Amino acid sequence: MADIQAHVRALTTRLNQLTEAASLQPTSAAPSEEDQADAGCTEEEPSEPEWASPPFILLLDPPDYDDELRALAEWVQGVLVPGYLSEPSAEARWCHLWPEHLVAVARLHALWLAWQELTDPASCGNLGPSTWHRDHFDPCIRELRSPSGPFQGCTRGEHMIAHRQPTLVPSAWEVELGKGDDS
Repeated sequence: MADIQAHVRALTTRLNQLTEAASLQPTSAAPSEEDQADAGCTEEEPSEPEWASPPFILLLDPPDYDDELRALAEWVQGVLVPGYLSEPSAEARWCHLWPEHLVAVARLHALWLAWQELTDPASCGNLGPSTWHRDHFDPCIRELRSPSGPFQGCTRGEHMIAHRQPTLVPSAWEVELGKGDDS
């Protein structure tokens, strides 16, 4: 808790410094329409924000999805499996065909994004790896390898994707197609 309070104080001090510096800078007149036209800027064409980091994998379409999955697979096979995953068992399952389990892909991708950010000392300091283990790795692997997780039907000799069907929507919410459409 003391660490968080110290970080908040440091950030507040820095924010105050930046605010003061900005208020001391002279303000300039807004550029004329002619200046904007010369610079190629128009108010009607806002620039689209660029991703600072890769977006969540399930939001990607091919070929971006394929590229991101390939990079994720390199990390899973090169770092996660050899360094963290022991022999699978009934209590701690793992499927070597994990890319075929969409839930596993989503969870592992989120874990990988957190790993990329939290293992960079420039952005997170020395506590990043500990935070990654506690807040990201442990819960993710616990869910993936649980007997009711996405690998529940997979054994050493058999691969099975458990397709969970959602339960029926309560009848008050159901929309019956074709009824009430007399035209």
